[in-house]
Amino acid sequence: MKVELMINEEECYQRAEEKAARYFKTLYVLVSEKTFVPILINDIQSWKQNHIHHHSFLSLFSRKKTGPSGYYNYIQWLHYTGKLDRYLDRSISYLYMRDLGKALDSTETKKRVRSVVDNLKSHLTKKKDNTDMFSMAGLYRWAQKEGIESAIIWLINKLKIVSSNIPDGLDAENAQRKLIKIIAGVLMHEFEEMDDKLSPEERSIRLDHAIRLGYAYGLTYPFIDDLLDAKVLSADEKKQYSNLIRSTLITGNVPELGKWTGDNAELIRFIHSELRDAFEAIKAHQRPDNRIHFFEQAFVFFHSQEVDREKKLSYDRYTNEELYVPIILKSSSSRLIVRSVISAPEDAGFESRTFFYGIYNQLADDFADMFEDMEEGAVTPYTYFMKYHDKRPDLINPFELYWAVISHLLHNVYHSDPKTCEVILDRAINGLKRFKERKGSEEYHKVMELFASGFPNFNRVIQKMVRKADDVDFFDKLLRDHMMTMLKNERKEQEDFLDTIETVRNQINSILYITKPENASLPKDPITDAANYSLEGDGKRLRPIMTWVMGVNEYGLNPSAIVPLLKSLEYMHTASLIFDDLPAQDNAAIRRGRQTLHMVYNNAIAELTGLFLTQKAIEEQTSLNQFDSETVLNLIRYSAQMTADMCKGQAMDLDSRGKPLTLEQLDLMSFYKTGIAFEASLIMPAILAKAKEHEREALKKFTRHAGIAFQIKDDLLDVEGDLDLLGKPIGKDVENNHSTFVSILGIEGAKKAMWEHYCLAMEVLQEVPRKTSFLKHLLNYIVNRDH
Repeated sequence: MKVELMINEEECYQRAEEKAARYFKTLYVLVSEKTFVPILINDIQSWKQNHIHHHSFLSLFSRKKTGPSGYYNYIQWLHYTGKLDRYLDRSISYLYMRDLGKALDSTETKKRVRSVVDNLKSHLTKKKDNTDMFSMAGLYRWAQKEGIESAIIWLINKLKIVSSNIPDGLDAENAQRKLIKIIAGVLMHEFEEMDDKLSPEERSIRLDHAIRLGYAYGLTYPFIDDLLDAKVLSADEKKQYSNLIRSTLITGNVPELGKWTGDNAELIRFIHSELRDAFEAIKAHQRPDNRIHFFEQAFVFFHSQEVDREKKLSYDRYTNEELYVPIILKSSSSRLIVRSVISAPEDAGFESRTFFYGIYNQLADDFADMFEDMEEGAVTPYTYFMKYHDKRPDLINPFELYWAVISHLLHNVYHSDPKTCEVILDRAINGLKRFKERKGSEEYHKVMELFASGFPNFNRVIQKMVRKADDVDFFDKLLRDHMMTMLKNERKEQEDFLDTIETVRNQINSILYITKPENASLPKDPITDAANYSLEGDGKRLRPIMTWVMGVNEYGLNPSAIVPLLKSLEYMHTASLIFDDLPAQDNAAIRRGRQTLHMVYNNAIAELTGLFLTQKAIEEQTSLNQFDSETVLNLIRYSAQMTADMCKGQAMDLDSRGKPLTLEQLDLMSFYKTGIAFEASLIMPAILAKAKEHEREALKKFTRHAGIAFQIKDDLLDVEGDLDLLGKPIGKDVENNHSTFVSILGIEGAKKAMWEHYCLAMEVLQEVPRKTSFLKHLLNYIVNRDH
């Protein structure tokens, strides 16, 4: 069957290639004749007036810019020394030029840059509020202000799914960073297209669309670019996958996957499903008059990358045009597409400036990554010149071309605008400074000897600027470093959290078994057998794990000394589940992946077993013999009060069946049913450690919100969950006529309520004078779990 084509792939790429070839020819003349050198020397002589000066006493105390605390300290130092305004101004101006394709001499652009700088400065310099703007809580708080909570909840779930499906062989942190960066770029374009006359409702709708479209476009980076660049797929799989992408772009329709030949069928099925949805979302958002233009841009972007990807570093006969024309195309089309993604109105100035600008950014990136690219055998202008410069005198020196591009941009594209000159030269010198700092002076000078020996006078000027120039750093680089550090720390903390959970869970499982007394007077003891049956279920053991981590890691309690407390907590929790499952209450048939206790034995034995376990819990608490008696009595008193309150919560739940509850009533009932158990898990070790009252109060507030968030997630899983993962039937709340967060608020409303309590719990953690990374990841687990 003949497939109808959306675009003519050969014609559209040929047109783009011819345009890029004309641009390259202009640059080739500049490099060959070196006419840009005296012009740039004059530019730098003027530029340096603002950048070479004597160091002030205050500069001796500048902070390093790595790590979360370094990020905040550096911003505060800039503010204290009076440098923050210029720092933010050049940073935002650069983003307007690079990402939005704006001319910096435009009155409107100057006005918009100033507004962004003022708002950003206000945010960065105000006293630290309760949320980090880069955390999940900070992101959700921003979403609430903009009325786009549903989009952010959707995005968080999508990022979780993508992160869990990044295969070995791809850099997960870098993939996530790229995806977030693309979403931010699409949002920037959307913000720029909106005016002050938009109603809040219309603004929210447009931002919602931008987030979803940004995700859809951003998904192509890890799942097309990075995947095809990596060694995850076999050569045959890469060919199959490339053909599938190519067919999509030239026909405008995603082909069925069909039979996949290779070892990565499961991965490809997931990616095919995600990219198909992403493609359809972008396609549906296109204006009819823009659709062909979008597909042509997307094809040029993809094909230019394919052309580059197929190059082999071992081949020594690539021409200069073959090296640089695809770079011009891919570096410009990647940003040209963004406006097409959101169907922004045509902007001729944007198209022109972005086309000429792209190679500048790409050459800067390739310079920074040249050694990594060389190790991977990737062909870039820098790796190719490094390998063949002594055999191929015809090869253009990419470092010289980079400066020729800068000269062309400054004087032919941006018409010698002083602000543009300032920003681009800031960026160029900063790139060299960062490279020198990262690689060390010795390696840096070797690189310069290779790439800058062709224009010694100019190189002396550049190196003087690298040594002496100040105030050339940029907020986006600081933010990138901060984000990468955060992502790596988050991943490490997450791994430590999961390791701790698994290790402590295994330890707790090994101590729960209740042995029968050897001289037992009763001939039969079904109660102990029933108790062990319930305890052997595949429980999460969250409560005793929380107690162990806080008790041992934060309060320094002896692990063996708190074993009785760990057992008592799990005995109490298991007893509560036994009572919960009884026919008179939830009438559940499955718990922890097995039949419930009353189904295996009978109702009476189940009731007696629950009572037996509560008494065993008290017995264990009396065995806390490494603590003074007053402290143990305080703990038992607190435990008895909490147990009584949990019973009241369950009674409230039973009484509420078939009755409409208010949200406040449901919050209260959830706290009594779930939050109190979490509270006890943290307060009991605090009692043993004799923690101060204000710390206990903060922990109580945390567990209140964490407990409600946990219950909301349970309610959502009862509607959306998977029986195999949950280990219990879904739909029991509806069957038992329970009022739940879902029945009162609906699924979307329940999700918003859960994230609100998540934020409140995260904010309260700042009041706890302990390391709280475990509790933070526990909270992340609570809202992201699937069982």
